[in-house]
Amino acid sequence: MNQELIQIPSLEEVFSPRSVAIIGVSGSGKLGFAEMVLLGHLEIGNPNVYPVNPKYDKIFDTPCYPSILDIPGPVDHVVVNIPAGSVLDLLHQCARKKVKSVHFFTAGFGESGLEDRVDLEQQMLKIAREGGFRIIGPNCVGLFIPKARTINTLGIPFDAGPIGFISQSGGHANNLPNFSALRGLRFSKVVSYGNALDVDEIELLDYLSTDDETTMIGAYIEGVKKGRDFFSVLNKAASRKPVIVYKGGKTEAGLRAAKGHTASMISSIDVFNAVCRQANAIQVDNLDEMIDVMTALRFLKKIPTGKNVALFGSGGGPSVLAGDEMETCGLTIPRFSNDIQTRLKSVLPVDGGIFMNPLDTVNLIDPEAIAAAFNVLCKSDEVDILVYHMGFHPIGMWGIGRFSEKKYLDQLIQTMVQARETGGKPILLALRPAQDLTAMKEFLEVQKAFVDSGFPVFHSLGNLALAVNRIIDWKDRIQ
Repeated sequence: MNQELIQIPSLEEVFSPRSVAIIGVSGSGKLGFAEMVLLGHLEIGNPNVYPVNPKYDKIFDTPCYPSILDIPGPVDHVVVNIPAGSVLDLLHQCARKKVKSVHFFTAGFGESGLEDRVDLEQQMLKIAREGGFRIIGPNCVGLFIPKARTINTLGIPFDAGPIGFISQSGGHANNLPNFSALRGLRFSKVVSYGNALDVDEIELLDYLSTDDETTMIGAYIEGVKKGRDFFSVLNKAASRKPVIVYKGGKTEAGLRAAKGHTASMISSIDVFNAVCRQANAIQVDNLDEMIDVMTALRFLKKIPTGKNVALFGSGGGPSVLAGDEMETCGLTIPRFSNDIQTRLKSVLPVDGGIFMNPLDTVNLIDPEAIAAAFNVLCKSDEVDILVYHMGFHPIGMWGIGRFSEKKYLDQLIQTMVQARETGGKPILLALRPAQDLTAMKEFLEVQKAFVDSGFPVFHSLGNLALAVNRIIDWKDRIQ
């Protein structure tokens, strides 16, 4: 075969499949990965999805084919869920079918540590190169590309957004879009790449750095095989858009798990951290923190230039603890000047109130009082950021059900929207999730209402402060 005539598909082609075949999907009634992928495509109405299994004529009322070669018309992307020992014959069929990409959910390859499985991966790569297609994985959940109607799970919002996410972990690739959906985050491309036999973090970062549909990049990385190339492409990507990096495997136990998980080549953690610092990437320590940082970047139209926070909400004890938590995480709660305190006291109840910052009065649950506080603080040069919090009281407990009243909630949000537009300062909210089912429903409705109005919502003041502190430091470094 003349290798010069083989055209290897670009990632742009890989991320634009028009048809998907799912190999190894079962009609037995079980619900595994392959079945979820099929149901996901059916759920969103993708007409060009083809289950492949010689045992069945139909699966979920969808025609099922004996092999990929029996599918009428072209197939661009193939999802594989069959034992590792059977993959070579399949790959030869994929070459004959002229597919563009093959994703292996199947595990049991190089990550197993078995020499014959490492050799098997190299045989797979050789067939792909000669056949003119790309391999995603193996040992991963593959692609979630909303615009291309390509999905790898059920229940994730399918409207596209500006975030690109790459992950060596399949679980994180599924969980990030799922866990962040109610916070208002949406994705352009999510790629789980597992063992990185072919497509790896270097090629993915390079692609996302110039992708017009992606304005920020998240990456979960357990290890890299080509350190210098990784630094070069990370530096390139982070010079163009924010890149948030979560490094998996920072302890001895974590390193062992990463090695067994995706056969990652783990270098010194100190070296990896230094690479991220030099490239001006934003490092986070877990998936929840990545969501918080993405939330701040997504919703803050302008990143604050300073760290002085006006913090106000309800509850004396919670306000004290809130101030401690915010400053511990890197932000500053400056004492209000006498002038600001006097102006606040002229519009809010003095008895039982705290006016020095944090601000706490008995009626700061009411839209009228919140509006009065905003009107004073939005005009102050003493603060850079406004944070409204519910203390450590979940909405259902402290709000006594009033947030369920649409009139009340609409008025509260209108107050905050007006303050944001007239004051020019970022407004963030810390809302603690409820502890019972009834209040949790109320909490989710309130969170959605704020998110739909363009406000970043965090589930604790510590999480809020840590995320905002990270992006301010990042902005200072790149200026």
